[in-house]
Amino acid sequence: MTEKHFKTKYQKEHTVTISEEDCIKFLKNLPDGSVDVIVTDPAYSGMNNKLKLGKGRIVGKYNNKGQEDSKWFSEFHDTEENYELFLSECKRVLNKSRGHIYIMFDSFSLLSLGHIVRKYFDVKNILVWDKVNVGMGHYFRRRHEFVLFATNGNTSKIKNHSFPDVWRIKRIHQSKYPTQKPVEVFEVMISASAKPGYTICDPFLGSGSSAIASIKNNCNFIGCDISNKSFSLSKSRIENFIKNGKDELQEKSACLDNETNFWK
Repeated sequence: MTEKHFKTKYQKEHTVTISEEDCIKFLKNLPDGSVDVIVTDPAYSGMNNKLKLGKGRIVGKYNNKGQEDSKWFSEFHDTEENYELFLSECKRVLNKSRGHIYIMFDSFSLLSLGHIVRKYFDVKNILVWDKVNVGMGHYFRRRHEFVLFATNGNTSKIKNHSFPDVWRIKRIHQSKYPTQKPVEVFEVMISASAKPGYTICDPFLGSGSSAIASIKNNCNFIGCDISNKSFSLSKSRIENFIKNGKDELQEKSACLDNETNFWK
């Protein structure tokens, strides 16, 4: 794979930098303590490989995995060994005095890998993203995902104590990128833990929603994804948002009218 990199400025002093590369290699190239907040949604392989819900209809056909012209994106093979390597690098790059980390989990990966996070970080809570509209699933249809919140051995607090641990934010339908997350989900994380000028990191960039959320909160952003489709879509999305303030992948707010911007 030929690595690609993109860096741009906005509001003169803030930067957004993304790369097309493996998450571990990306993290290994970052200096110690250079990141203030990590917000990420790893492409776990466990649920899709072992449960195979919907015969692959979640993000494409199983026999097409990894093909560039299929709906499937490259997954993070979530063995305990890989996950520990990932977490150890996250801990190294995360600021020790104020660093917070938010890791998204499906129900399968939370049980198989979530407990490992305690070996590296101080887990403070498990948050729930209520997608409002139900999705697919056997034995009860899925309407939520989990977000594990932890600190890097510090006592740094979130912005205030009024934030709930359940976030009702509508899922994105018919997206250009599989499993695209609403920008608002990342806005809650960043708003709770970051101040303007902080550096936000997402080593599983996906559709670039975390980058847009960082820009909205006047933060610097660094991120990567191994997928060329992810890099290309995110680059275009970031450039257009900085230029004209419009989000080409999410035109409307995903928040419910009576719960808009509860984190502001």
